[in-house]
Amino acid sequence: MLWQSGLMLISLSARGSLLTLAAVAAMAAVAFVPRAVAAALPAILPTEPVEGAELQFFVENDFLAGTDRYYSNGLKLGGGIPFALLQVPAQAALERLIDAGDATHLGLFVGQNLYTPPNIKISGPQLGDRPWAAWAYVGGVAQQTRGDRLHTVELDVGVVGPVALGEAVQTGWHKLIGAPRPRGWDNQIRNELAFQLAYLGKQRYDFGVMDFIPHAGVTVGTVTTLARLGGLVRIGQNMGGFGPDTIEPGGALLQNMRRANERLRTDGEWYVFAGVDHRWVAHSIFLDGSLLRSNGRAAETVASIDRRAHVYDLTAGVSVRWQALRVSLTRVRRSPEFSASGSGASVGRQTFDSINVGVEF
Repeated sequence: MLWQSGLMLISLSARGSLLTLAAVAAMAAVAFVPRAVAAALPAILPTEPVEGAELQFFVENDFLAGTDRYYSNGLKLGGGIPFALLQVPAQAALERLIDAGDATHLGLFVGQNLYTPPNIKISGPQLGDRPWAAWAYVGGVAQQTRGDRLHTVELDVGVVGPVALGEAVQTGWHKLIGAPRPRGWDNQIRNELAFQLAYLGKQRYDFGVMDFIPHAGVTVGTVTTLARLGGLVRIGQNMGGFGPDTIEPGGALLQNMRRANERLRTDGEWYVFAGVDHRWVAHSIFLDGSLLRSNGRAAETVASIDRRAHVYDLTAGVSVRWQALRVSLTRVRRSPEFSASGSGASVGRQTFDSINVGVEF
């Protein structure tokens, strides 16, 4: 039943978000690609799948948890693609952090995140609760491995505000499933170009049918600025990679990395896992508002809450791979992210599910 519900969620979310992903790609092409590069795109882009390329799709939603609040929906689509839109600056950042020498593999993603208060039927500002916000982006990824160490840099560039199409996507999704219409998007954080640059490092300790994978990372930018530390334990058979691919910046393992650093497994792979991720958050545009401009109608709501500096996720799930197909299902329990100003009472605790589907070429 969980698998069927998850696949239905992917299908419905994908239909409701096609316009968003196309719009993000178009905005990025206009805003960040020089005309000479744009003119050369037909010659750069492959006409058929390249050996070692892949397609990954992520969706995060609290639908199966029976709620619709806070981090309401996350989508990400892409994979290992030989196209240098944002990959060149990501690769340059990686090579400044890691000694050059090993092959660097590149990927490209587009995505969207939506954030709402619990009561989406209220059209006015909801003081003491989470501001409405949407973030749509294009992300360039660069990865290297050194033995059992994985290093990833992801540069995300995009927009926060109405142009990120949060209202259109959530309204369309709710209409599709017969849920109440969200009425508070007029109070969302204003339009703004935004970015974040993330580094994530992982180390794998192999104990046969079990392994331990700690991680550490840093993200800086106008979207979020934070440091993170955590790890997970896996138990299963034929376990490759560095745990389940995840939607956050730097969380996806590109397939070329799999092929370069481990034998191509044709006998299948499965594992169950559990983990924790702790974050020290210095800034979040979704809770603190913009660093660069007025927050418009969201300003009063932003001022009415206090962001918590320490947030953690507890995760558990299962991942299965058979030949070219990979599927991971993860349940996430997130600690409170904010409180009403002056109250000290924690708000924002949440449970949601993450689904990842990957297809290799």
